[in-house]
Amino acid sequence: MFAQIIKELRIHAPFTIFGAVTGIAIIALFQRVPYSVSHSIFYVLHPVHVVLSALVTASVYQLHSCKTINGNCIKGKCNLWPLLIIGYIGSIGIATLSDCIIPFLGEVMLGMPNRGLHLGFIEKWWLINPLAFVGVFIACFRPSTKFPHAGHVLLSTWASLFHVIMAIGDKQLHWYVYAAVFLFLFIAVWIPCCLSDIVFPLVFVKKLSHGDPP
Repeated sequence: MFAQIIKELRIHAPFTIFGAVTGIAIIALFQRVPYSVSHSIFYVLHPVHVVLSALVTASVYQLHSCKTINGNCIKGKCNLWPLLIIGYIGSIGIATLSDCIIPFLGEVMLGMPNRGLHLGFIEKWWLINPLAFVGVFIACFRPSTKFPHAGHVLLSTWASLFHVIMAIGDKQLHWYVYAAVFLFLFIAVWIPCCLSDIVFPLVFVKKLSHGDPP
């Protein structure tokens, strides 16, 4: 498992760097948007991130734990309740860490004037929590990992970014602030997303299939 974690982190590092670079480009263009606009954008990106995170987390568990025919899960052979619990915790927990908590810590360290901790599953519980279950139910019938995971990484980067943009206010951003934001974006996505999509669901699989995960 440890070797698999290292492998996944290494594989995902270049794409995560690319996502962080796009984030820096976005912050250079949109750092002066009003708080209400960045708040609204965050609450578009974060919910979609939750859906994709739940989809991938539940799909990895589903594909490794149920009986399959030609790579497709046999209907009625997967236990829905573990899938719901693992998909929900893996998506809400990790997406909150990635999009909200780590960016907030960066805002505090950089002394941003409008810093605040926006916990989507509490602030907009009526939106975020049901969407996590939507992702799980999609995985139950059409498990998929590759495209949703790539979208998950980018959306997580951009959601984290707009959490930071909400905190900027009138603060003048110097070059070292951009460097620090890049670092926080990278950390906020690289480790949590790999943990959510790969490591977390596999912990609950009693017997892993041979070969690489899907």
